[in-house]
Amino acid sequence: MIIEENKVVSLTYELRVNDEKGEVVEKVEKKAPLTFLFGRNNLLPDFEAKIDGLKEGDPFSFMLEPEKAYGQISNEAIVDLPKNVFEVDGKIDENLLKEGNTIPMQDNSGNRLNGIVMEIGDESVRMDFNHPLAGDTLYFKGEVAEIRNATEEEISHGHVHQAGQQPCGGGGTNPDDENCGCGK
Repeated sequence: MIIEENKVVSLTYELRVNDEKGEVVEKVEKKAPLTFLFGRNNLLPDFEAKIDGLKEGDPFSFMLEPEKAYGQISNEAIVDLPKNVFEVDGKIDENLLKEGNTIPMQDNSGNRLNGIVMEIGDESVRMDFNHPLAGDTLYFKGEVAEIRNATEEEISHGHVHQAGQQPCGGGGTNPDDENCGCGK
């Protein structure tokens, strides 16, 4: 079996920045591989293109330049927010709002994003919403651990249903199946 659209793929890999000798920023091992539905925009498009057609057990190694990964650092992603947006019940959690902390947030459209606290002022907080790997060249080296056919349910939902996950029909919120328990 080869990696192609609508196959469930499990990978092990090591991710380094800059080149094959760069700092390791992520290591995914066989006991907890990265498992995803191929061809459904769940990973970086160029990452998927590099592994397309590989077979189970095949090794891979490749680099993605910033433009093919998370882009360059954008000054537009560094913003000053009013300090009061961090209040919960009229108080700011001082353990959360610290320089260097990553805070999960939402934009005005409800999109989730993570911001890093850069600076805390009297009235505002400077946040960096660039991806942590923006500006970095990524070097991946790994192996295809497993490939299987996706179930019809996984294909219709666009993601893998992991072992132990509540099966569909469990009262979830999937727009394709009002009874899906996957939480999509």
